[in-house]
Amino acid sequence: MDSSNTTRNIVDAMTKAIVEHRLHPGSKLAEQKLADHFGVSRTLVRQALFQLAQKRLITMEPARGAFVATPSSDEARQVFAVRRMLETEMTREFTRKATAAQLKTLKDHVAQEKAAVSRGDVPSRTDLLGDFHVVMAELMGNQVLAQILDELISRCALITLMYQTSNAAEHSAQEHADILKAIAAKDEDLAVRLMHEHLSHVEDSLALDRKVPTNDIAMALS
Repeated sequence: MDSSNTTRNIVDAMTKAIVEHRLHPGSKLAEQKLADHFGVSRTLVRQALFQLAQKRLITMEPARGAFVATPSSDEARQVFAVRRMLETEMTREFTRKATAAQLKTLKDHVAQEKAAVSRGDVPSRTDLLGDFHVVMAELMGNQVLAQILDELISRCALITLMYQTSNAAEHSAQEHADILKAIAAKDEDLAVRLMHEHLSHVEDSLALDRKVPTNDIAMALS
């Protein structure tokens, strides 16, 4: 059996359980229980947990083990504040310089977002909605900005994954389409305003009081 595929399968199953609100923030992830559940060695489970920690979906605590990350609303607010500062100016710059080919790339991305939202694919829609912002930076050829945005988005990814409603995700995809339309029309001020409003809407739509049903691993993963 390919160990990398097995590890990826564990990561995918765990991510799905967290994203779909079946694993509670703060739940302890016992290596042996996970190994038994997936029928694999603890070494493979450890590799999967390390990857999940890199995605900021879990935290690894010395001498205590792994836990589902507990998102901080304060951190999310700070992340969104920084994102507004960076992304409004990025949008202005992109609107000034975007080529037809770059606009087509962004248009194709928005189409993928809408498709993921329509089919209720929570992991894909979350990745795509976050990637919209990074793709714009990459299209500008600014790898430093793309890396910074990627890091900022990953820091609030768990909160977005866990607390963004389907309705809010649908609004995000539509707002991306509206931003793109303003960019294509070379309307800098409108594009910047829409980006600022979009990030504020995403922040405001997070249902931080949402209750998650269980912290029982076997039940959540079944």
